[in-house]
Amino acid sequence: MTGKRFVAALAALAVGVTVVSCAKEAPRNPAAERKEIARVIGNSITWAMDKNVDLLFASMAQDSAFFIFHPDSASTIVGFDAFKQMTNDVFMRPEFKATGSAIRDMRIGISKSGDAAWWSALLDDFGEVDGRPYAWRNTRWTGVLEKRDGKWVIVQMHFSFAQ
Repeated sequence: MTGKRFVAALAALAVGVTVVSCAKEAPRNPAAERKEIARVIGNSITWAMDKNVDLLFASMAQDSAFFIFHPDSASTIVGFDAFKQMTNDVFMRPEFKATGSAIRDMRIGISKSGDAAWWSALLDDFGEVDGRPYAWRNTRWTGVLEKRDGKWVIVQMHFSFAQ
């Protein structure tokens, strides 16, 4: 093979590899990604209506990096194991009953790399504990998600009440 043919063959191979590698990447669809992200965020609240704990846990990063800041600093949760324990101790008790929720003014951002996202929203969350109603109205809710193994999961959330 002559030098020119070798260079031409090498160039053709490079183009072929590029085409194949690009073909393996699914085209990003920001609207579809935002819809899926909003679904995961919603699942992290609406699971409580029927206590579908599998839906809740599938929405969360199941590792030590997961954390939640609640409106009172005494209930900050660090790590999925602590979250799972709190869920079982509080929300899975028969005395706890979710009665409704609403998410408003949701804003979702996605990183340029497509593997991280963040949101902000206002949350209304209602329920009863031991027959006494509770209500989180106009709760500011923010968080971060990562796309892991093709699935969006929440890695961080922060809730706060306006003063």
